[in-house]
Amino acid sequence: MEKCPDRFNRGGHAPLREMKVAWSGAGAILAGVGLARFAYVPLFPAMVAAGWVDGAGAGLLGAGNFAGYLLGVLAGRGLARRIGVPRAMDAGMALALLAFAACAHEGGLAWLLAWRALAGVAGGVLMALAGPAVQASVTAAARGQAGGVVMAGAGSGIIAAGLLVPVLLQGGLVVAWLGLAVAVGLVWIVARRAWPDPPALPASAAAAKVPRAGRLLLAYGLSAAGMVAPMVYLADLAVRGRGLPIEAGAAVWMGFGAGAVAGTLLGGRVASRIGGRRALPAWMAVQVAALALALVPAWPALLLAGPLGGFAGVGATAVTLAAAREVAGAQAGVVWVRATAGYALAQAGFGFALAALFGATGDSHAAVFGVGLALSLAALAVAWADRRG
Repeated sequence: MEKCPDRFNRGGHAPLREMKVAWSGAGAILAGVGLARFAYVPLFPAMVAAGWVDGAGAGLLGAGNFAGYLLGVLAGRGLARRIGVPRAMDAGMALALLAFAACAHEGGLAWLLAWRALAGVAGGVLMALAGPAVQASVTAAARGQAGGVVMAGAGSGIIAAGLLVPVLLQGGLVVAWLGLAVAVGLVWIVARRAWPDPPALPASAAAAKVPRAGRLLLAYGLSAAGMVAPMVYLADLAVRGRGLPIEAGAAVWMGFGAGAVAGTLLGGRVASRIGGRRALPAWMAVQVAALALALVPAWPALLLAGPLGGFAGVGATAVTLAAAREVAGAQAGVVWVRATAGYALAQAGFGFALAALFGATGDSHAAVFGVGLALSLAALAVAWADRRG
């Protein structure tokens, strides 16, 4: 039986102490992913309307963030080995705050692209470290629930962005970007008091062969590619595609966030009961439904497409995190980094491809969401084939 670190065995309060660490991990994901990555989605139409970028440029900023996220994922474990997990997570939070503040300057497309990419680096570092570090810091029985709590930070950040951005935009884009920087700083202050600090793996465990888990990684990567369309263009679809006001676009994005919270919390619990690889096809089926609904011309379909997209596209992270632990045990961190890197690579590649497609088709939302639907169907097929491991 795996032992929990000593700091969770003192005083008989293990569940409470474990959940404090899980919630601190959720704070890291809230800031680094929910805000640093996804607060841009409700800002997308406002950036275009204010003339800071055009539609294709706004899509390019989203793709640049995905590319930075990939770099952060690949760098996260190495950074943690050099300076420790808590300091590496502090570095990610600091970079996210700085990137938001820098975007308050209208420095042109190249300036914004560089800082949105660095915001992605911050999110990638935090995503690579928070989930595995929390799971390595809690008892085996608590891992499913803790993993769901950590990944619920993404959905919570999306909801926070949906609430904050319309209010902040009343003061203009500069105020909006600076306000988001302040929000990251506040989350950082609260969360860092319980940063996970897992023990290092024994040399024998670190040297053990890591299972490949090819179909699991492929399904997760295809899911990532399919989710590029809603994760970049959903609010713009509501505003410029369906003629709704910016506040309605933010509300649709908040629905995405609410679905993400539900999908991650439920994903952790379901994966604990039946296994992550058996649960993943259900989440992929919901993703297919979400992308199909986004293609329905009537705007009320977005009221379902948003929550279902968040439930599946973000909730799949908790399911895949649990599956990585099933596949690799103590080496789950390595499989998780591979899965997250594949996710980031797929989103970066398809982010740039869809930005080009969006511009070439005259800002056609149907084109980008149609590609997303096809990729989601492929993810469902692979996850179904892998369900028995």
